Amino acid sequence: MQIIHHGAVDGVTGSCHQLDINEQSSILIDCGLFQGAETAGKTAAEQLKIEFDLTHITSLIITHCHIDHVGRIPYLLAAGFDGPIYATKATTELLPLVIEDALKVGVTRNQQLISLYLKRLQQLIKPIDYGQWFTLDVNNSESGFKQAKARFNIAGHILGSAYVEIELSNPSLTNKIAGSDNSHNCHDADAINNNDSHLVVFSGDLGASNTPLLPSPKSPFRADTLVIESTYGNKNHLNREHRAESLRQVIEKSVSDNGVVLIPAFSIGRTQELLYELEQIIFNQQHDPMWKSIEIIIDSPMAANFTEQYIEYKSLWDSEAKAVLAQQRHPLDFSQLYTIDSHQDHLAVVNYLSSRQKPAIVIAASGMCTGGRVINYLQRFLPESTADILFVGYQAEGTTGRDIQTYGPTGGYVYLEGERIDIRAGVRTISGYSAHADQQDLINFVKNIKHKPKHIRIVHGDAEAKQTLADKYRQLMPECEIMIPTG
Repeated sequence: MQIIHHGAVDGVTGSCHQLDINEQSSILIDCGLFQGAETAGKTAAEQLKIEFDLTHITSLIITHCHIDHVGRIPYLLAAGFDGPIYATKATTELLPLVIEDALKVGVTRNQQLISLYLKRLQQLIKPIDYGQWFTLDVNNSESGFKQAKARFNIAGHILGSAYVEIELSNPSLTNKIAGSDNSHNCHDADAINNNDSHLVVFSGDLGASNTPLLPSPKSPFRADTLVIESTYGNKNHLNREHRAESLRQVIEKSVSDNGVVLIPAFSIGRTQELLYELEQIIFNQQHDPMWKSIEIIIDSPMAANFTEQYIEYKSLWDSEAKAVLAQQRHPLDFSQLYTIDSHQDHLAVVNYLSSRQKPAIVIAASGMCTGGRVINYLQRFLPESTADILFVGYQAEGTTGRDIQTYGPTGGYVYLEGERIDIRAGVRTISGYSAHADQQDLINFVKNIKHKPKHIRIVHGDAEAKQTLADKYRQLMPECEIMIPTG
């Protein structure tokens, strides 16, 4: 068995990991798009190209449908992959929406071609319930493992997100060892232990603890090898109560001059969490005239579609969110919420907000300001001193969001579509709204594994985050091999 990383080793995007089961069989875990600094010096075609051999790859497992985990799937299909694609039921509902948008933005607007890709995707995708073991195809080989199965567990990152357990086994060797008087000396038995099986866990992206809407992830009982993300491996978030209070205070201060608060947010996950907590603030501040009248605008058809799916899959919500529903409140569909659909309406809203003297909150994608409708808002409102840009999620190195976050507080500038834009708007950050586990969550995830891993590979993080988390794990488990793969 070996693991090869085709992405998420030099940063936080392009997640794609290959697990070699034996010489004739491999599986992929995610196939994501590169973003930000990780695309530097590469043409669009080079960023999307599938450069690894697909000959022995028998299946693809999807942990969740963020673009940095699924964005290269169309190119995987174009390269000839025709195996099953496994995902949770909620992810299978969201995935076609994400892939269609990715194709329209980055490849083609030819609807016939897009429809062909989506049809092929639907033919290959296999929806799986959480906690249900499913068998993976394994080709015959003289060496390595002969059987493999996997199951999804709740990751709490976005709707449908999962970490995946993959159990590799070799029953013929198990029988041989069981009949041997010297089984404890067998190299294979020593290497893979536990009835001649080896359990590999891929974390995908783990959610932060105690966030709204979705349950927090629970650690697996066992992991022999763990591949874990490290986005916030060197930081801890604000606690839930602190972040909600910070959101309320920042918005109240920002709109005191009747300005616009612009929140760049991912369409899946972040937007729905924000809506949930904004509804909670409005409910708690129902006697405040400002909160009773402020308009909350979702300017993203994608976010609107995903929000509908969150409502459709409310059975996956946590107990707190279900209790809100029981009060006849609708945390993702309330009276002060407005959704903008067409591009024409989008442009009209930008013009409308810039010409009036009334506060509003606008949530628009993309979350790292790398494209999408948020760009038109930034072009219009970054130069306005009454406007505020509020970041509630991670901004990868090399993205426009990171540049605004870095240079905005000092009155700097950014380039948007080749135009220099001076930053006079307020720039604020609330870190607690990340959908990623923070350092303590990542430590607890490993600490709560009953049978601890002997090998940990740290991926999906900046260099400092990975190294800091590696040091923490070495303190926790000195006997464990901790590895930071490189590209």
